[in-house]
Amino acid sequence: MKLVPTTTPGPRDERGVLASRILVAARVAFAETGWAGTTIRAVARAADVDPALVYHYFRSKDGLLDAATTPPQKWLDRVAQTWSSPVAELGSALLRLMLDSWADDETGPVLRAILQTAAHEATTREKLRQTVEGSLMGVSHLGADEHDRLVRSGLISSQIMGLAMMRYVWGIEPIASMSDEEIIAAVAPNLQHYIEGDLGENPRFAAQ
Repeated sequence: MKLVPTTTPGPRDERGVLASRILVAARVAFAETGWAGTTIRAVARAADVDPALVYHYFRSKDGLLDAATTPPQKWLDRVAQTWSSPVAELGSALLRLMLDSWADDETGPVLRAILQTAAHEATTREKLRQTVEGSLMGVSHLGADEHDRLVRSGLISSQIMGLAMMRYVWGIEPIASMSDEEIIAAVAPNLQHYIEGDLGENPRFAAQ
């Protein structure tokens, strides 16, 4: 049986702080123990709140998972803005966006929770697919036609996401310890090739 507070808890500012604290605990829990291993009581205990508050703010475990793995709109807006960078600078700009996003105290934990949770939770995996296709690939204007645009933006996204996993989620060396400038110098030329280079005549890239 769900517990619902009979009174509105605290001032508006305090409610925002408590909700944020719950989300921080939930992101860690879903990433580390998955959907099945995460409970409302465990999240509440980690956030040092009553379980009733979790239900009050997020209604259910499904609602908590959705909130914990939804990228901030300001980040999605910044992604779209970055894709409009000059073509000659786009590879470096996209990498800089990734590095800044993972270093950000608000965005970084959300991205980590999404990537880790999507590995074993179907709802989050579908959300990740939609985010990549809609916000990471869908806003690009690359290529000679729609198929070419999707291939190029897909290859770019795959490289960025793979780098993020190596560097921030798995912490694999020496990638994890390279400076931002070293990462940009090493990886930006690859992205730039996907942006404006010749991808070859491989029949798998040919429009059907």
